Amino acid sequence: MPIPLIVAVIGLAAGVLSGLFGIGGGLIIVPSLIIFAGFTVTTAAGTSLGALLLPVGALGALEYWRSGSIDLRAAAILAVGLLLGAFVGARIGTSLPVDFVQRLFGILLLVVGAKLVLSA
Repeated sequence: MPIPLIVAVIGLAAGVLSGLFGIGGGLIIVPSLIIFAGFTVTTAAGTSLGALLLPVGALGALEYWRSGSIDLRAAAILAVGLLLGAFVGARIGTSLPVDFVQRLFGILLLVVGAKLVLSA
């Protein structure tokens, strides 16, 4: 399957899951770009951040807003944290060896997955 088609399918899957669960970038897009499209972890993370800029979440957020399911104060606080954190994380992530970052990312996914399974 050509890389642009793989990336399009990843985007569609991440969009659906983002709309359902509020996830997409770190949990779906980054690992999928690494596994299925052959990206390095740093290129996958940067590509994910580039795709997830403001317009992408707007329609999903609008639907949640219409249903009364958005806490604007919490969203604003998260946005500030994301803005600063993405900058700091990108600086750190691009300065470390790619293999090390990928291992850390895998550990993070395992820890979060285990917590979700055990707390259900």
